[in-house]
Amino acid sequence: MNDQITHRAFFGDGEHAFTLTDPMLAELETLTSLGVGALYFQMVNMAYPAEVLREIIRLGLIGAGTAPVEAKRLCDTYASNRPLAEIFPLAFEIMEARWNGTGTTGEPEAPALKVAA
Repeated sequence: MNDQITHRAFFGDGEHAFTLTDPMLAELETLTSLGVGALYFQMVNMAYPAEVLREIIRLGLIGAGTAPVEAKRLCDTYASNRPLAEIFPLAFEIMEARWNGTGTTGEPEAPALKVAA
C-alpha cells in the first residue's frame, strides 16, 4: 500500500525511499503547527519556512524505513547549508507523492503488446 505514496530518489549518497506515512505526517504537523493542507499550499505557493524542507526529507526517510539517527545524519550532511533551490524539489516530490500518489500500485506492469508493421 505504501508504494502508492513512496517517492524514490537520489539523495546525498545514493538512492533512497521517502514515505510520509500517517505518523510522519502527524509529526510534521506537530513540528510546524500547520495542517498538511496548509503545508502543501505553502509549498505550491513558495511560501514555506525553510526548515520545513529538511523535516519533510527527514520524516520521509524515517517513514520509508531509514533509522531516525541515519535520517538525521543524511539531512545534516546533504540538506543543511545548501541552496534551498537544491533541496526544494526533493521535499516537494515527497509531499506530492503523499498528496497525489505516485501512480504505482505495487502490481507488476502488463507486458507491452508488440504490433507487427
